[in-house]
Amino acid sequence: MVDRNAGARTFDGVICIGGEDWWYHNRGHFDFQIMRRLAERWPVLFVNSLGVRMPSPAEGTQFLARIGRKARSLGRGLVKVENSFYVFSPLSIPGERGRRLTGWALAPQIRLAAAAAGIRRPLLWVHCPAGADLVSEIPAGAVILQRTDRFEAFPEADGSLVGSQIRSLKARADLVVYCAPHLEASERGEVRRSLLLTHGADVQAFAAAGRGEGAEPTDLAGIERPRVGFVGGIDAGVASRLADCQFVMVGGMSLPAGWCGLSNVHFLGRKPYDDVAGYMASCDALIMPWNKSDWIQACNPIKLKEYLATGRPVITTDFPALDGWRDLVRVADSADTFAAAIRASLASPVDYAAVLGRLANQTWAAKAEVLCQAIQALGLGYAGEPARVGEERRAS
Repeated sequence: MVDRNAGARTFDGVICIGGEDWWYHNRGHFDFQIMRRLAERWPVLFVNSLGVRMPSPAEGTQFLARIGRKARSLGRGLVKVENSFYVFSPLSIPGERGRRLTGWALAPQIRLAAAAAGIRRPLLWVHCPAGADLVSEIPAGAVILQRTDRFEAFPEADGSLVGSQIRSLKARADLVVYCAPHLEASERGEVRRSLLLTHGADVQAFAAAGRGEGAEPTDLAGIERPRVGFVGGIDAGVASRLADCQFVMVGGMSLPAGWCGLSNVHFLGRKPYDDVAGYMASCDALIMPWNKSDWIQACNPIKLKEYLATGRPVITTDFPALDGWRDLVRVADSADTFAAAIRASLASPVDYAAVLGRLANQTWAAKAEVLCQAIQALGLGYAGEPARVGEERRAS
């Protein structure tokens, strides 16, 4: 076992064991956005998600799609994306069986990629619980756990395995970063040090789209108004109650084709993150019809602040992280009340100036600054070369 506390409390870059795959997931995620900002200061190696479960052939076409995406991601190897931000896809197999098969090779792959990025004694940031074993295998100046998702509550996860990984990480982390206030409060006594850092947003980009500074996406041209948009999923019960509204869904869909036959529901598929703001701003209202799972109850959805930044009215089901923002949205918890809230929102203008004022300190740059102060409070010193900013396109 490596003693991660041996030597001086210094680091020369960041290794992030991410919860998503940079090449295929929405780049609005917390770890993507924060790491891109940290890469303006220090070298960062983002390790694409190790996964929390093995895909099953029972998923049909989704199984093949997952395997294909993973293979393509592996084929990219180590890529310098921008500034001093590197992305790496290691060979790993999710789950307990995969851990036994490939666990011995995981840390050496990551250490080799980190060395290529100039990182030898990192600050080890872990989001995906499958990274728990790496705490003992990668010498680190400090360990930070990103607790922005309740992974053990994912329906497809092995709750016992993931739960034990998270308990191990909480016990060994120098700092645990939360984005949901009630989750941070409930676990504060279980961790050495916690930081509540709610999600940020690329306020400037979403506000620019809200002001109409970009062209409307071409695949919306034939869809009449009023448009009700959601980046994620949709509730057919609500759409059926508002036949005169056009519901636009942007994002991947795991349900079988044809599950929703309503003529006023339009599925536009996945879109690049840089295009998402334009789709949001081209709608007249934006919705978040979340379910009441333990996972969403522990979340602080990034979508909330992105929606608000466009200046469009927001309708959502209830969840704890709405505290502090409830006066800017309409909350409804049934198909009837949700449909009524949409109608009321379409008839009521948003006080856009007030909304933007509330979002002024919610940018990702501001969140990264708070995080850097918390890292300094751990007594860490940076011992590497300054990040080279501007050689590639600067992070937005």
